[in-house]
Amino acid sequence: MQENFTEEFESIRPSLRSYILRMTASAADTDDIVQETWYKARRNLDSFQGQSSLKTWIFAIASNLAKDHLRQKKRWPENVTDICKEAALANPTFFGEAMQIRMTSPQGNFEIKEHIAFCFTCISKSLPLEQHIVLLLKEVYEFKVKEISTIMEQSEAMVKYYLHTARQKMIEVFDRRCALINKEGICHQCTELNGIFNPKQNVQEELAKIDLSRAAESGDKERLLDLRMDVLRGIDPFESGAAELQLHHIEHNRKVMEGYLEKEG
Repeated sequence: MQENFTEEFESIRPSLRSYILRMTASAADTDDIVQETWYKARRNLDSFQGQSSLKTWIFAIASNLAKDHLRQKKRWPENVTDICKEAALANPTFFGEAMQIRMTSPQGNFEIKEHIAFCFTCISKSLPLEQHIVLLLKEVYEFKVKEISTIMEQSEAMVKYYLHTARQKMIEVFDRRCALINKEGICHQCTELNGIFNPKQNVQEELAKIDLSRAAESGDKERLLDLRMDVLRGIDPFESGAAELQLHHIEHNRKVMEGYLEKEG
């Protein structure tokens, strides 16, 4: 096991790294937690009994480290995109930096599906921590309920409860906010940013490619959430064609939220 550990860990690293980023919204914190996970797993490898897969065991270590890191931090509000949009408009450097990335970086593309994933990362941070973790593990990283029970050190019944409540909350938030899907939605950030960074891209055509338009017309809110999860599963936020641009947006939002929550007390 010792001989193969590094190879096994490296095969898991990309999904582990994206998982921690989606929890913390910080690339720097993600790399610190992933590195600490490696050290802790390597140091305690003899205690691994094989009662779960090595991947489940490593995700359990990383989840505990991330929970410790996030435990004292406040949840982000559901209207995070509104707050961060206002801050971006007031920041004289934000759009200049973003446009520079868009024009010069091979990872500076702007695609609606990438922004849907980015939006979910921010809004899902309004969930209670346990719900957030279970939603990511089950819907994005496709762990089974039994495996999540091991990772979370919770009963399978509690895992199912967290998953149900997290899904219902995200459905409620997106139904009320997302103007891409609901014409009465109050958040137009996707279409506005598309107009700035990729004006030749037709938003409705892009939504049709990932079946969101059809699901929206049917009114199937569960299906809409599932499609959003499909989008997240298909994107590595560190390696995609939009990674540098979206990481720039995430870092901006994280800094704005830290300042906003500090003011709110």
